[in-house]
Amino acid sequence: MRVLGFGDNIVDRFVDRGIDYPGGNSVNVAVFARRLGLESAYLGVFGDDDLGGFLRESIAAQGVEVDRCVVRAGETGLSTLRVDDGDRVFLDWNGGGVTVREPLVLDDDLLGYAASFGLVHSSVYSRSETELPKLAGLGPLVSFDLSSEEEYRAPGYLDTVCPHADLVLLSCSGLDASATRDLLADAVRRGARLALATRGVDGAIVHDGRETLAVPARLVEPPKEIVDTMGCGDAFLAGFAVSALRDGWAPGVRLARPVIERALRAGADAAHDQCLVEGAFGGGRPAVPRS
Repeated sequence: MRVLGFGDNIVDRFVDRGIDYPGGNSVNVAVFARRLGLESAYLGVFGDDDLGGFLRESIAAQGVEVDRCVVRAGETGLSTLRVDDGDRVFLDWNGGGVTVREPLVLDDDLLGYAASFGLVHSSVYSRSETELPKLAGLGPLVSFDLSSEEEYRAPGYLDTVCPHADLVLLSCSGLDASATRDLLADAVRRGARLALATRGVDGAIVHDGRETLAVPARLVEPPKEIVDTMGCGDAFLAGFAVSALRDGWAPGVRLARPVIERALRAGADAAHDQCLVEGAFGGGRPAVPRS
């Protein structure tokens, strides 16, 4: 049971704190899986600037393998945001830098490496859509974060991703329960084996084509306070996936209801704990403006 994060990495700059934090959807899932007790690795492209070095060192410091990553000439992805009442608010980003502009292509050597993992996770920010057919049927399970933007819910995009995904994650805090269920059912109809929606304080919903299950959010209770919500969706997915893997989830295995219910509770626990962490997984340093 090993987890590979494949694709995006980014530096999250909190302008209200003046702090840079390491992150990225694919990075976060790998780090969270490691913190939950599984071996994990990250596979992607780092920029050759200072922020790229900061990211690589930060990820490795979490016990996540980065040996097969590539360093390319160019700037690292940078997003700017602030925290309002515990919720992170994105302000801007530079398009993801060289990581997105020149993403990794999986050759035979890297496909052999990916085949050694139980789960490979990627996202809409990774430019990895063309690589998903290569991963499908290779051996590992494939999970994919579809985020919250409407462009990634268009039929054409879903038809590109869903047939190659064992699990898709959608951020649905802006949708009511009925619309969320419809979206999950559509993702499954288009080929995803499982579709999971996180809905912030309204909990999460999962659909497997036969039934739909939900779990309430674990709210942060006083005297604890939310630090920020960065990475909470990634933490939920990691908690869900690690629990399911430990219960025997594998390609071609349809998860029984009790397994899904345990995985949902594990995801809710992980998202709760993530609310108490600065940035995606800590490791911040004072922000240094680019020259």
